[in-house]
Amino acid sequence: MTGTERLSLNQITTRGWSLPEAVRGCVEAGIPAIGLWRDKVAETGLARSAKLVRDAGLAVSSLCRGGFLTAADPALRRTALADNLRAIEEAAELGTDTLVMVVGGLPDGSRDLASARSRVRDAFAELAPHAGDFGVRLAIEPLHPMFCADRAVVSTLGQALDLAEQFPARQVGVVVDSYHVWWDPQLAEQIARAEGRIASYQVCDWTLPLPADALLGRGHVGDGHIDFRTLTDRVAAAGYRGYVEVEIFNEEVWNTPGEETLRTVVARHLAHVAGR
Repeated sequence: MTGTERLSLNQITTRGWSLPEAVRGCVEAGIPAIGLWRDKVAETGLARSAKLVRDAGLAVSSLCRGGFLTAADPALRRTALADNLRAIEEAAELGTDTLVMVVGGLPDGSRDLASARSRVRDAFAELAPHAGDFGVRLAIEPLHPMFCADRAVVSTLGQALDLAEQFPARQVGVVVDSYHVWWDPQLAEQIARAEGRIASYQVCDWTLPLPADALLGRGHVGDGHIDFRTLTDRVAAAGYRGYVEVEIFNEEVWNTPGEETLRTVVARHLAHVAGR
């Protein structure tokens, strides 16, 4: 990797753009892949979205997102499973083999982490064979522990691998997202353990001070505290050869013209990630 040949724009980074605008932006910026979001695909229509990306010559690095599988109420669990089954089929239609899974936090009023995690495992047991039938891999994304209560009861790469390893590698993998895992003292060992399981490598930086909404605290690569050279080397050593997907949640970035954001994305990729 010496240039932009493995760079991907995760659509959330240019949240204000429609899917056609994001596709056009990637083509003009020389970015060869895009990570799609289901809400943006729904706005455009599934069939039209697939055609737009295909006709532009872009690869689809992932679809965000499936998951939110922790509900205690049986009816809510059935609804979540049905939605995830649809997401698997959408991913296949869009031409990606990676469905990012944010597993869900604690149900309202619950403090029972063990039961929530057990329900995630049970849901994967139902979803994984279906994903495999469609050539799609469920990519478990561990989220920083500060999101455990509301977004993901899987907080470390080790936990994600414990879950993924209960299923065939072609059905279930993991996401290495720099923002969520950079702090983990076991990260080097867990990335090495993840050989053959890394389905997506997502990057953005950890910047301070954190905003009131911590979800929006991600910065451009190079603006914060993460050692991307070491992290990228470790992911490569574990055999990952897929796209490097830039995924930034940040109000200032979202308020920047998309073309300017993509120029920064490309420049930071070349400076901090490419060539490693």
